[in-house]
Amino acid sequence: MRGAKSAKWVAIAAVVALGATACGGGSGDKGDRKAAIDPNGKFSVETGEPQNPLQPANTMESNGSLVIRALFTGLVDYDASGKIVMMNAQSVDTTDSKTFTVKLKPGWKFHDGTPVTATSYVKAWNWAANPANKQTNSFWFSDIQGYDDVAPAEGKPKATELSGLKVVDDNTFTITLKKALPYFVYKLGYEVFDPLPESFYKDPAAAGEHPIGNGPYKFVSWQHKQQIEVVKNADYTGPNAAKNGGVIFKNYAKLETAYQDLKSGNLDVMRQIAPRDLPVYKADLGDRAVDQSYSAIQSIAVAYYTKQWKDIDPRVLQGLSMAIDRDTITKTVLQGTREPATGWVAKGVLGYQPNAAGDITKYDPAKAKELIKAGGGVPGNKISIQFNADGGHKEWVEAVCGSITKATGVACTGDSKADFQADTKARDAHEVKSLYRSGWVLDYPFIANFIRDLFGTKSDGNQGAFSSKEIDALITQADNAKTLEESQKLYQQIEKELPKYMPSIPLWYYKVNAGYSEKVSGVKYAQDGDPILTGVQVKK
Repeated sequence: MRGAKSAKWVAIAAVVALGATACGGGSGDKGDRKAAIDPNGKFSVETGEPQNPLQPANTMESNGSLVIRALFTGLVDYDASGKIVMMNAQSVDTTDSKTFTVKLKPGWKFHDGTPVTATSYVKAWNWAANPANKQTNSFWFSDIQGYDDVAPAEGKPKATELSGLKVVDDNTFTITLKKALPYFVYKLGYEVFDPLPESFYKDPAAAGEHPIGNGPYKFVSWQHKQQIEVVKNADYTGPNAAKNGGVIFKNYAKLETAYQDLKSGNLDVMRQIAPRDLPVYKADLGDRAVDQSYSAIQSIAVAYYTKQWKDIDPRVLQGLSMAIDRDTITKTVLQGTREPATGWVAKGVLGYQPNAAGDITKYDPAKAKELIKAGGGVPGNKISIQFNADGGHKEWVEAVCGSITKATGVACTGDSKADFQADTKARDAHEVKSLYRSGWVLDYPFIANFIRDLFGTKSDGNQGAFSSKEIDALITQADNAKTLEESQKLYQQIEKELPKYMPSIPLWYYKVNAGYSEKVSGVKYAQDGDPILTGVQVKK
């Protein structure tokens, strides 16, 4: 990951579908089919400051992820139906879901002109998995054989390279997992598995400030907290070559400001409209307004490391969940742009099932009070919900707090952080005081991404320190399934068990409520909710 557009933390996203098959949205073509297109024209997109340096394995939020995906292309991607699409890989083959042979498309190059080889992948993954390099997403390599020697839970590392990675020749390498994992190829679409050029290792910190990738755009500059500029890679041989000359990622502290710039022509593409502007944006933008579903969910996560929640009875959290009037909040505060969640897995993901959470997402003040009392009450009888002020969350956080207080008498306040960077840093440092806003957008379109990668004890996405031996054991069982279908069913069973544990409180499924300027056409939004940058066309 990881609100959905200010986090992959939505933050978090991370799948860019191919333009020809991506999810629908505003087309930008109505009424302007005759407009001349400038293939070298640049356009701007609203974003925020990335949390970390621009290193593929060090990004777990959508501000950095959007840029990384412009600069790098990995082995595979997905189309709108969730089908695997080969990108830098020519093939990824396995007979047992444990050992995979990867063959690369020959002739690919990094932006510095050096070739993309099997070593470019193997060395990058070994570097990212090594705990000495402090990559945010290092746990993503834990499925690979030898990870426990490179990054042991206790003691000193016994190795610096993953024994499960072997280079066969310049365009071929093999991956051997600890155990068979039927959905592993889906995971390979996440940017943590991108390759790195040899020049990266001379100075990784400098490379994070001036990244050299193998994707459809080349890096130009990064003016921190102002903008990042990339230019079209004219030598790119991938299937998603840019139809424009480049992108300027403009940093905004407030979505309301970005929207005013969009209307005045000083911004070309927005990723999400602020709640304040939702009632008017369709009338303002007309055919250039976008309203579509995508695979992300908003939740309230629990800081289980705090004294308040460390030994809490799950019934207390069940009660807080039932004190939230999701229907009213999504219809009024959020203007019908969200859909109340009935489980922990986003729609559009393989394995999604309706009503997985049972009654705990239904508004019932009397039952909410009963559960909280039966669970021993909320310690201190007060809670706070941390959120980032630059993401358009203040209004709904206040509404959720008001609903909880009215239904149960538990005092609830918002805990605002200046921006998403400050928000995620507080989470990483375990400095959240009580609860926090947790938006999650798919990394890959399989149910495990919303359960294992968020609620597994050791998972990087588990920032609230939720831990359950029972859930971990069920995850292991689902991962050991012989087929993708069996794994999916087992993960669906896990989701139905989650109300007993309450790792978080599901709120609602996201929609893309966005828009674009008159300067651009061909604007579409992918399953992760982000605009498909390569398909945007700039008018002369």
